[in-house]
Amino acid sequence: MAHLFPDLLNLYGDGGNVRVLAQRLRWRGVPVEVRRVNHGESIDLAGVDLVFLGGGPDREQRLASSELMRMRDELRAYVEDGGVLLAICGGYQILGREWLLGDEVVEGLGIVDITTERAAGGSADRLIDNIVLRSPLATLPVVGYENHAGRTRLGTGVEAFGSVASTMGCGNNEADKADGVRYKNLVGTYLHGPLLAKNPEVADHLLARALERSAARSGIAAPALAPLDDSVETGANEALCKRFGAR
Repeated sequence: MAHLFPDLLNLYGDGGNVRVLAQRLRWRGVPVEVRRVNHGESIDLAGVDLVFLGGGPDREQRLASSELMRMRDELRAYVEDGGVLLAICGGYQILGREWLLGDEVVEGLGIVDITTERAAGGSADRLIDNIVLRSPLATLPVVGYENHAGRTRLGTGVEAFGSVASTMGCGNNEADKADGVRYKNLVGTYLHGPLLAKNPEVADHLLARALERSAARSGIAAPALAPLDDSVETGANEALCKRFGAR
């Protein structure tokens, strides 16, 4: 598992998603190695089965974007080959065709067909709220919170991570009533929380796909993901859904 640029992209505790993923493997007796790839470092994705990319402030997001541009071809090949990638907020925006830094249009990695724009009110016009989604990656609702100025539009060949199911929250933008993107085994979303702490089904979906990739790469059969006692997590999920007016 590779955590890309945690020294730059770790707003709102997004790095907790990596801890959740690793711990859910350890609880099942599945060995896991987490590689933290800081600014200025590199990694060969050939031996990686899951990549995490968090969100950060504009300056740090720009620095991370510059680093990622140097590994764009490798990252695109990784995604096209079925590599698992979870990207949150700013990391999600960077994966698209372009995003905005103030009034500057910044070229994205172009790995998925999405475009992020600023609202008419500028960076102060933010979408900040709790939010609940219905996603094909989980039977339970997906809960989290959003805090972003960008408005993201999906292009062709991609699907949303989920549809907004709460009376609050917007997701990608005010009009589409959807959040995030899905493409192959790539998931991008605006949901913080950290996302996976209250949504164990999403975590296990990503882990299952990563273990399948590991098995295909190594020739060793993937271990089954034994059920865990997620009563605390599902209890928190249920309570938040009620509070946020989930439909």
